[in-house]
Amino acid sequence: MTRGPRRIVCLTEEPTEVLYGLGEQDRIVGISGFTVRPARARREKPKVSAFTSAKIDRILDLRPDFVVGFSDIQADIAATLVRHGVEVWIANHRSVDGILDYIRRLGALVGAAARADAWAGELARGLEAIERESAALPARPRVYFEEWDEPLITGIAWVAELVRIAGGDDIFPELSAEPLAKARILADGGPVIARAPDIILGSWCGKKFRPDAVAARPGWDAIPAVRERELHEIRSPLILQPGPAAVTDGVQAIAAIIRRWAETRRG
Repeated sequence: MTRGPRRIVCLTEEPTEVLYGLGEQDRIVGISGFTVRPARARREKPKVSAFTSAKIDRILDLRPDFVVGFSDIQADIAATLVRHGVEVWIANHRSVDGILDYIRRLGALVGAAARADAWAGELARGLEAIERESAALPARPRVYFEEWDEPLITGIAWVAELVRIAGGDDIFPELSAEPLAKARILADGGPVIARAPDIILGSWCGKKFRPDAVAARPGWDAIPAVRERELHEIRSPLILQPGPAAVTDGVQAIAAIIRRWAETRRG
């Protein structure tokens, strides 16, 4: 007997990735147009939303019995659907533990609690292994993570946590605790210059990171990361959504960059 919702619309990528990972993809009837993981989802499921907007009529035509979204940014979409009698869950997790718990909760909602718990445990052990390996590195870099360039927006909590797990230290830990992007805006590049990161990671949501443009910013030639050309892109689908991608491929990409940086300082 099938338990839980049978016709799910996913307004962001992470619930789609989780449900596919649990083998429950047949429940999905609509996805976000920004979904890239898994690749097959784009071929198999209709795209019914962006991030701040959605095709409400199209969603209602799909007769969903459950809609999953993320954050207060989707509050208006959620409210509209609720007024049409649709059950909506807006998750608001912004930490590594929150990601793992999200997998467990979504799995439980579709009757796959045991599988979800096992998967979350496996992901947690993977993170622990990366942290053990990074602890043995000969040096820890200062890392600046840039989520957007105009204006400058620093990394969110789960990104700062993954940087730490991978062996680095986020240079704006006080800003990473801010859940909203507008609270992580830098008025100018002065604070980045002052905190002198050894590595700059860029993940500009929706557009390609441009290391040369970053290096050319006034005064940034004084930053160690710029002098040593340690400017790297982490593709946004790997890190900017609080789902399985961030705690697997995302953190692994960060760890590989930090490992290469640290190895040049051995001895």
